[in-house]
Amino acid sequence: MIEKFHLLDVDQAAVELPQQFTCPFCYVPHPLALMAVGLVQQYVASRADWADEMAAGKMLGVLVAQDSAGRLGFLAAFSGNLAGSVRHDYFVPPVYDLLDPQGEFKQGEAQITAINHEVERLEQSREWLMLQNREAEQQRKMAVDISDFKALMARHKQERDQRRQTGDLTAAEQEALLNQSRFEKAELKRIRQRHEAAIREITDEMDRYRHQIDVLKARRRAMSEALQERIFRLFVVSNARGDRRDLVEVFRPLGTLPPAGAGECCAPRLLNYAYNKHLRPVCMAEFWWGASPVGEVRHHGHFYPACRSKCKPILDFMLEGLDVEENVLGQPMEDHVLDIVYDDRWLTVLNKPSGMLTVPGKLLEDSLLTRFQEAYPEAHGPIVVHRLDQETSGLVIFAKDKATHKALQQQFEGHTIRKRYIALLDGVLSQDEGVIDLPIRPDVDDRPRQMVDYENGKPAVTRYHVLERMGRTTRVALEPLTGRTHQLRVHCSHPQGLNCPIMGDRLYGTAAARLMLHAQSITFIHPATGQELTLECGADF
Repeated sequence: MIEKFHLLDVDQAAVELPQQFTCPFCYVPHPLALMAVGLVQQYVASRADWADEMAAGKMLGVLVAQDSAGRLGFLAAFSGNLAGSVRHDYFVPPVYDLLDPQGEFKQGEAQITAINHEVERLEQSREWLMLQNREAEQQRKMAVDISDFKALMARHKQERDQRRQTGDLTAAEQEALLNQSRFEKAELKRIRQRHEAAIREITDEMDRYRHQIDVLKARRRAMSEALQERIFRLFVVSNARGDRRDLVEVFRPLGTLPPAGAGECCAPRLLNYAYNKHLRPVCMAEFWWGASPVGEVRHHGHFYPACRSKCKPILDFMLEGLDVEENVLGQPMEDHVLDIVYDDRWLTVLNKPSGMLTVPGKLLEDSLLTRFQEAYPEAHGPIVVHRLDQETSGLVIFAKDKATHKALQQQFEGHTIRKRYIALLDGVLSQDEGVIDLPIRPDVDDRPRQMVDYENGKPAVTRYHVLERMGRTTRVALEPLTGRTHQLRVHCSHPQGLNCPIMGDRLYGTAAARLMLHAQSITFIHPATGQELTLECGADF
């Protein structure tokens, strides 16, 4: 029996295996994966010693596979470390153990830590603090001496002015007054120069001291960069063909080193162990356990796609040789007739279907724009006025000339265009209406996900009101007062927002056939006629 391989208690003759392996970036968990997830959740819940750490939040994953005898089982993994270790009996081991005390990482980390201690010793030493105090004191003395002498000069000037006003000064007395002024100006300069010379002596000593610190910091930076590359060379992963590459090689086509944390997520661990043990991968899933991280949106028990910045380059390589499901978000839609809601010589308003890009993407040319251009070849200049997410359906305005585009853009920038969305939420809202005010910024480690950030996020405000409550779902109307990426999706799902993800939201909730979010109506001033237009198109859910 293969270690870490947990057999599934199923009648294999009655089980329908998936035709293709799971696309880790867009999937609905297979029943076998759900069965494995249930067993992992039971095990985790039984570990009272992990309760606090797990409650704080952890990503877990399962990989259903077949062994050489054709038996079905699963592997389990967690991202990062758990209870101060990356090795636990129930879970697969890491691709490389960063916590091994005798390993390359810990040895290199110890050397860097020694430099950190030396930098801290120098920065906190009595000599360095004395130099800083001496410089501050000399600066204070210079300021006081200059201030006092300037006050003296001001009194003397006042006295000279009073004597000159008498009008009975001799030429010699006038020259004496002038000489006094010249001397005091020169003396002020000499006072400043004496103090600056004294300060330079101190700062020269500080520069020599600071040079020692800078040399150590430069050495630390060089050692850290070298260690990082050496460690990523030790993260060696396989694919289904039996090819092996370290992470430096995996990321080389992107022209960058792997980001911090690459290779430590569930999916690479699961696949690597399966390949090393000659297991045939069948399907996989990753789910969140515990509280949502600060700023991010993760819901307990919900399934999530693999992250893109750290995992996509690795998984693109590791999945080579497997028959993997198509990423439906990266595939052109079947022939779709443009659903025209409004059309005139200046602009067109279309009803975009869920699953279609508004404009061409990096990997997919098919989009609402390309189809519009095919249908309206006479349209010229900037055309795209605003966009909807690929998975969001509803109204999109396209301009047919430059002047119309500019006028509509100005309305969007001035927040005079009003939009109303309909969404079906996974959960029941207790409050009938309200306003969500949560600033948003991109999650740079996992684009295109967005996160709440009160310090660096951009303002994002949404008004909502409940239309209908149906069982465990709520139908709401959403009015974005700002236009941030994924604003409605984040505001609905975030614990400080509505805490109810939009149904079918693969990034912030639970994946389904489609995202239940539809741009139902839009109100704007027609650039040519000056009339206010309100256009509507009902949701199909």
